[in-house]
Amino acid sequence: MRPRPSPCKRSRGFSLPTAVFLVVVLWLLGAIVLSITGTQQLGLALDVQGSRAYHAARSGIEWAAHAVLDPNNTLPGNTLPSCPASPTALPPLGGVLAGFTVTVTCSETTTTEGNQDVRTFLVVATAVSGSPGTATYLERQLQAVLSKCKDQTAPGPAFACG
Repeated sequence: MRPRPSPCKRSRGFSLPTAVFLVVVLWLLGAIVLSITGTQQLGLALDVQGSRAYHAARSGIEWAAHAVLDPNNTLPGNTLPSCPASPTALPPLGGVLAGFTVTVTCSETTTTEGNQDVRTFLVVATAVSGSPGTATYLERQLQAVLSKCKDQTAPGPAFACG
């Protein structure tokens, strides 16, 4: 009859494969966590840039609104304002919007209702950052419909519609 091996001899070498297995599993978990964190950071950065692109496009809408609505009635007589040259590239923006190029297009239609002339403007502002086809390319486009009314029978200088 053979002598029975002691319990210490039977378990010899068992801890090394377990330790290697645990190290590999922990390394994989760490790599997955780093990958997810990097993806979330990229998503957050693109979200912030998307918000900036929206505000850059909105600045184009506000620029066009100021140009076509003539808030101080600076046009002589009963003249309605016209669209600015279309398309118009706005001057470079500053601050956090510095990387965006904003282009504004405008089209207009005029109708007459009684003694009132109504000019309606369709303004489209497009903000772009980066180059098309790259991971950092971003584009936002906003549209606004604006109108200005002047009454040919109203007293000047405002010629306001009632």
